[in-house]
Parts: sequence; C-alpha cells; structure tokens
Amino acid sequence: MVKHVWQGTGGREIPAGATESTWTAADGTPIRRIDWRREPVAPRGSILFLPGRGDFYEKYLETFDYWASKGWHVTASDWRGQAGSAGPESRSDVGDIADFAVWVDDLAHLYQIWRAATPGPHVVIGHSMGGHLVLRTLAEGRIDPVATVLSAPMLGFATILPRWVQRRYAAIMNRLGDPARPAWKASEKPGAREAMRANLLTHDEARYADEQWWRAQRPWLALGPASWRWLKKASESFDRLDSPGLLEAVHSPVLLVATRHDALVSWPAIARAARRLPQAELVAWGREGRHELLRESDVVRDRVLASIDEFLEREAPAPGGSATPAA
Repeated sequence: MVKHVWQGTGGREIPAGATESTWTAADGTPIRRIDWRREPVAPRGSILFLPGRGDFYEKYLETFDYWASKGWHVTASDWRGQAGSAGPESRSDVGDIADFAVWVDDLAHLYQIWRAATPGPHVVIGHSMGGHLVLRTLAEGRIDPVATVLSAPMLGFATILPRWVQRRYAAIMNRLGDPARPAWKASEKPGAREAMRANLLTHDEARYADEQWWRAQRPWLALGPASWRWLKKASESFDRLDSPGLLEAVHSPVLLVATRHDALVSWPAIARAARRLPQAELVAWGREGRHELLRESDVVRDRVLASIDEFLEREAPAPGGSATPAA
C-alpha cells in the first residue's frame, strides 16, 4: 500500500526538498511552479505535471513525493489566471481564458524550458483540464515526451446534452451578456451544490480536507466557477481534438486512467480518444473511483499509481537500465 506521506498532518506542508518559484511565459506572464527532487545516485527521469481547472499543485504534494521517492525529478505548474498565477483574465471569482490556445502556447513554452533543464526520460502527466491541454499540445506536435499520462482528461463534459447543443447554448450565452461572467454559481459543475462538491471528486475525506486547508492558508488558490467564455472555448477545443486524423497522428505512448462514472468529465469521450490514439492504453475504474483518482482512497489510488508505474517502466525505462529506487 502507498501510505499517505505526512502522517498526522496530511499533504499540508511544502517539504524541504521542494522549491516554489515562477516561470515566465512568452508574453512575460509569471506563472507558479514547484520543483521536487530527491537526489538518487541515478535519476530516474523527469515528470512534468499539469493540474485541472481551479486546481493547484498543493493538492498533489503526496503524489509528487511518491514519484520523487522513485527517483523522478518532479515539476508541476499551475495555469495562468488561476492558483495565484498572473494573467490578463485573472479573477478569483471566475475562471476565464481568451482561448484554450493561450494555455497550449504556455505549455509548449514551459516544456522547452523544463526539458532543457532536467534529465530524461521526459514524461508529461495531466489531470482533467490539464489532461485535455496536454493531449491537445501533444497532438499539435508542440511537445514530444517519451510517454504521456492523462488522469480523467476533460475531453467532454458529463452531461446528457449532445455536444452541438452545448456548443450552441454557450455561444448564445456569450452573445447575451459579458462573456467573462460566471456560468454557474458554485462547486465544480453547473447545478451542483457546494456541499456536494466532495462527492464529485473523491471518496477520501482526509485528502479532500487537505484541499480546503490549503485554500484557508493561501486564499489566492481558490477559484470560482468558469465563465461562459471558458465554456465556449472549451467546446471549441473539444472540436479541435475531434478533428479527423489529429489523434490518429500521435505515435507516442499514452496512458489514460479514468472512471466510467465520472460526474464531471465524459467517459464516452475518453473511451473514444483511447480508440483513436495509435499507442493508447486505457485503465478504467467503476463507482469506487471518482474524478480525482490521484486523490482517491488508498484502495483505488494505490492501483492508479501502480498502473502508472507499470506504464512508465515499460514506455519510459530508466536510463541505462538502472534500478528504480524503492519507495
């Protein structure tokens, strides 16, 4: 079993081995990052992790420590406009972006900086919206990791409405008022109450509480609902990934981990993407797993981490065949 890292305190401290800093996007925007590494005799390689909408890297400290214990150099970056990162659209009460292409450009720029400064093999991991943006940046040929992992990637929304209805409705709402206004009131999903938010994300109450603790300690980490513009641009980005031949041209290995009953992102869209990617592996969970698989209860999270470990041992082996340090 993969134990919770900081017994008694949860993931509620930046450890001595981690460095928080900022990197500068191509347009000069400062964006938060964290770099975490232990110093094994032979580094295992490097992982770049990108979180989801409204996320922040503090939520994944436990997982970063697990990967670092394996010898990986771990870097995580937030997205512009959220979690304290600057950006022209940055507002704590609403998540907004001019176009998802802005985030694609940011990731492509960060990847080049990170790749030049870290040991290989180089792996990119994205969760939820981060998984969507990682896949899009990969499919557009802007990054070239030896292996990619997508955790519950946001390739569509979990709704009974057809994609064309979602797209048309978002376009209408953008025309009827300020596109930057919130598209819903609270939580992670339109119509969901804040009190029910944990039920969308994880079964693990302690890990969910870690997130709330960080938001209390660092209020700038909190982000409100997405804007109507964000919804419109998300729909357009889904359509971009649906373009014929785009995913079929990705010839590097991709692991997708997801749950069939995700209440936030579309399981059918994830399954379709896995079929289209030439070197995809899909590992799925049932009702025992909610959206944040890397922050689930141990019985699920251990299997998620094991699936990622097995994939990386096969597709991103340690340099020179050196042994991976024990956790």
